[in-house]
Amino acid sequence: MLPLASSWRSSLPDANFVAPAAPFPHPRGHQWFNIDGYQLQPERIEAVRAAFDTVVGEIVDREGFRNAHHRVAFIGVSQGAIVALDAVATGRWSIGALVSFSGLLPPVPVSSKSKQTPILLLHGQADQTIPAFASTMAAARLGAAGLSVELEVEEGVGHTISTRAAAKALSFLHKSLVPSGIEE
Repeated sequence: MLPLASSWRSSLPDANFVAPAAPFPHPRGHQWFNIDGYQLQPERIEAVRAAFDTVVGEIVDREGFRNAHHRVAFIGVSQGAIVALDAVATGRWSIGALVSFSGLLPPVPVSSKSKQTPILLLHGQADQTIPAFASTMAAARLGAAGLSVELEVEEGVGHTISTRAAAKALSFLHKSLVPSGIEE
């Protein structure tokens, strides 16, 4: 996520970018939950909620946004998108915006508590890790609960962030977090 943040820095000069490492070790770095076998087991997602809320809560407090969640955006890829979508969908976090790259919404009831959080789902049609249909289903479930959702599935893109998707996300953040183009 840090390369993406670096590319956005000039467009969002007053933004604080933080890319927390997932709390659990993995042979190639860190993970939010174990990906062996069926990764959508609800108990895996439920088990990581406290860790997610602790990690994100500490960052929000440290960066001075404890009472300004409307100025916070979650931007996640794959597992990061999954846990971020879960946090908003369950109503635990009501924030200024959420961008999900190649994510999915876990099989949890969707709360309307975070209906003021605009959500952008970006997915590659050629994703072999998490099929693009997962974002289509997430958009339908979130929209049915009254949340504001935009969905874009990009042809020929796999499990990655394309230049086009990054630009779409940046535009979405400007629209969602920077009212009338004026930064606070």
